[in-house]
Amino acid sequence: MVHSTGKIKAGILGASGYTGAEAIRLLLRHPNVEIVVLTADRKAGEAVEDVYPHLGGYGLPDMVSVEDADWSKVDVVFCGLPHGTTQEIIAKLPSTVKVVDLSADFRLRDADTYAQWYGHKHMAPELQNEAVYGLTELNREDVKSARLVACPGCYPTATLLALVPLVSAGLIDPKDLVIDAKSGITGAGRGLKQNTLFSEAGEGLSPYSVASHRHAPEIEQEIAKAAGFAANEMRVNFIPHLIPMSRGELVTCHVRLSEGKTVSDLRAEFASAYADEPFVRVLPEGKIPQTQMVRGSNHCVLNVFEDRIAGRATIIATIDNLVKGSSGQAVQNMNLMFGFEETLGLEQVALFP
Repeated sequence: MVHSTGKIKAGILGASGYTGAEAIRLLLRHPNVEIVVLTADRKAGEAVEDVYPHLGGYGLPDMVSVEDADWSKVDVVFCGLPHGTTQEIIAKLPSTVKVVDLSADFRLRDADTYAQWYGHKHMAPELQNEAVYGLTELNREDVKSARLVACPGCYPTATLLALVPLVSAGLIDPKDLVIDAKSGITGAGRGLKQNTLFSEAGEGLSPYSVASHRHAPEIEQEIAKAAGFAANEMRVNFIPHLIPMSRGELVTCHVRLSEGKTVSDLRAEFASAYADEPFVRVLPEGKIPQTQMVRGSNHCVLNVFEDRIAGRATIIATIDNLVKGSSGQAVQNMNLMFGFEETLGLEQVALFP
């Protein structure tokens, strides 16, 4: 619903986390959105500026607990809660409220796969069935008509933008994919963890969740869909790493070319697939994507390179994990769900240095 003011009313669940704060930052500059509800159970009763000083002075409502939130006049809810906590809350929202979920709760279409990777059964399977996977560039038409959109994880966003067009076109072998991924520390959330302390993470590079990261089945699900396989037929080699910077993400994907295909074919497919995309940029031949190219923006920058090993190629893609990898993509999806221009609130040029 667009109100007489010309603005829709937005609420943010988990507003005290990094993704919640980033959603606030982006929505404050959106001409068609008014933020009316902010929840943060541990910070309930506090002003936003006491939690995030950079968000002071904008007349935002104080943070409240989920139980005290009034959803009666809210048109869209952004959910930035940890996985496993969103399902039952969303199920209790009025059916008129559209939902953009930034957690992992509705990304996996198979409930058994969700239970296997997240350690508990899904608590809202009826909503799971209606959720649309919100990688905007690949599912734009479905997002437009959705009531519930499950935004991809940050690693899957960069990886799938790098690989799905090539898999769909039959240019690479979907069963020979190696993904070397690196993310800034905000990808681990705002909670206190030993491995994200400055003295532990600074001046170092650390792999984690080797062969067990929860984004792997999400990547496999979407690659399998693009390849025409069942999800349980797909396996990818995916290793994430923590890098000592606040935000940013870069994935390096090593692939095997299909018989008779060349790197020039891959480049041509990227040019065709992303020619009209406002937030995906394919670099000129030989130019290497860097996280500095996207920091603070909703862009994905990528390129493809010939490997020294015959018949193989390397695709590199970079995003800001908090924007295109999370809250920016959420706003992009919201724009489609309400019939707004897709780029509204997301026109930021990358920050440098």
